[in-house]
Amino acid sequence: MSTEHAVRPVLTAAALIASIGVGGVMALQPRVNGELAVHLDDGIVAAFISFAVGTIACGLALVVWAPGRRGLGRIREALALRTLPVPYLFGGVAGAVLVTAQGLTAAVLGVALFTVALVGGQTIGSLVVDRRGVGTMGPKPFTVQRLLGAALAVVAVGWAVSDRIATEVAWWMLVLPLLAGAGAAWQQAVNGQLRERAGSVLSATFVSFVAGTAALIVAAGVEVAVAGPPDPLPGEAWLYTGGLLGIVFVAAAAALVPLIGVLMFGLATIAGQLSIAVLLDLIAPVGVATLDTATVGGAVLAIVAVAVAAIRRPPRQDVTDATGASSR
Repeated sequence: MSTEHAVRPVLTAAALIASIGVGGVMALQPRVNGELAVHLDDGIVAAFISFAVGTIACGLALVVWAPGRRGLGRIREALALRTLPVPYLFGGVAGAVLVTAQGLTAAVLGVALFTVALVGGQTIGSLVVDRRGVGTMGPKPFTVQRLLGAALAVVAVGWAVSDRIATEVAWWMLVLPLLAGAGAAWQQAVNGQLRERAGSVLSATFVSFVAGTAALIVAAGVEVAVAGPPDPLPGEAWLYTGGLLGIVFVAAAAALVPLIGVLMFGLATIAGQLSIAVLLDLIAPVGVATLDTATVGGAVLAIVAVAVAAIRRPPRQDVTDATGASSR
C-alpha cells in the first residue's frame, strides 16, 4: 500500500470532523443575521451588512498576511493564462442569493420548511456537482452509499423540524430555497478551485465575499429605492458578527471540499448544525422551548447519513492463479 493510500483515510476522517465542527459554528449565523434583520426591519440590507463585514475583515487580514496577497496575484495570473474560468470568481453570488432567499421566503414558509427545502436543494446540487466534477475535482460516480447518505440527510432535517413545519404555505415558494441550496453546492466547489489556484484560503475567501457583496449592493439598493430605508443601525456589537461566522464557513469549504467533495462537506455540516441545535436546546433553551425527540432523532440520523455516505468499497485486488497470471 502506498503512503498516499495509507494517509488518505486519516485526512478524510479529519476533514469530516472539521466539517461537522464548521456546521456547528454555522448554526449560530442565522440567529445573528436574523436578529439584525429584525432590528433593521430589512432582511436584504442585513444580508449586505453581513457580507460587507466579512469583506472588510478579509481585506484587513490581507494587509498583514503576505501569502494571501500573493494568492490574489496567482489568481490574476491564472485568469490571464485562461487556466481559471471566469465564473469561478463569482461563487459568492450564490451565497448572496442564499441570504436573499432567506430574507424573502423564510418569513412566509417558516424557518423549518425553508431549512428542509434548502437542504434538499443543497443535497441534490452536491450530488450533481460531484458527479460532473469541477476543475481539478474529478467526477465522483453515484453509489448506493452516497445516494442513501444524501436521502438520509434530507430525512434527518425533515424529522428534526417536523413539529415546526407549517402546512398552510405557498409550496411554489419552495423553488427559491431549493435553487439557493443548489447554488450553495456550486459555490463550495468553485471556492475550492480558487483556493487551489491561489494556494491560499484567505485569497479565495476574499474573492468570494467581494462577489457576494457586489451582488448585494445592487439588491439592497433596489430594495431601499422601492421600500425605503431600513430602521437605524442597532448598537449591539454581536449583531455584526454574522459576516465573521460566514468567513469560517467559506474558508472551511475552500479548504475541505477539495479533500472530501461537495456532498460529504454538505452532509457533515448539516450533522454539525443539528448536533449544536440539540446542545443549545439542552444547555440554553430559548424561552419555553424544550428538547424534543424529533430534534435528537434528526441529529443522530444526520450523523448516520455522513457515516453511510463515507463508506467506500474496498479496492479490487488481482488474484494470481497457479500459472502466475493475474485476473480480476
